[in-house]
Amino acid sequence: MTTNQIDPHHWVEAHADYMYAYARARVNDEEQARDLVQETFLAALEKMKTFEGRSSERTWLTAILRNKIIDVYRRRSSGLQQTELRPAEEEQADFFEHEYGHWNPEPAPKHFGLDEYDPLRGKEFEHILAQCLKKLPALWMSVFTMKHLDDESSEAICSELKLTSSNFWVIIHRAKLNLRACLQKNWI
Repeated sequence: MTTNQIDPHHWVEAHADYMYAYARARVNDEEQARDLVQETFLAALEKMKTFEGRSSERTWLTAILRNKIIDVYRRRSSGLQQTELRPAEEEQADFFEHEYGHWNPEPAPKHFGLDEYDPLRGKEFEHILAQCLKKLPALWMSVFTMKHLDDESSEAICSELKLTSSNFWVIIHRAKLNLRACLQKNWI
């Protein structure tokens, strides 16, 4: 595909819904997701001459959107102070037996009861998960989203958000614990 085969007149109709859903799942803010899609279309218009046609139009637009989302993550996390993190070994004692590494009874995961797929419950679960993600600190949400929704490598996340490897693992651990507690409280 060459530049003159790109048709920006159909971008909104062909790609806006997909891109909005993609952004909405990652920034967890409807207004910001809409803005990101609009910014993506504007940036794509400016970069049309650089499109080499080695990917589909949607893939190219999504890559631009993804970079804009990472910029949002950076802005959210740049104003946060780095807090002193407890070593992982100390934190694990809150959740696991020292001798065998089994869960302590109180924080042990509870059964979610999601054995069979139910589309109605799936939408409800997605809504509750989105609400739980909103409760996380901005940096934690960014790290969790990049790791588990975007399937980014740990190294790439650390590089993009300027985190150390140990800081990354503590953040991802704490985010999972907080999400689990929120889901157990609001879903089960």
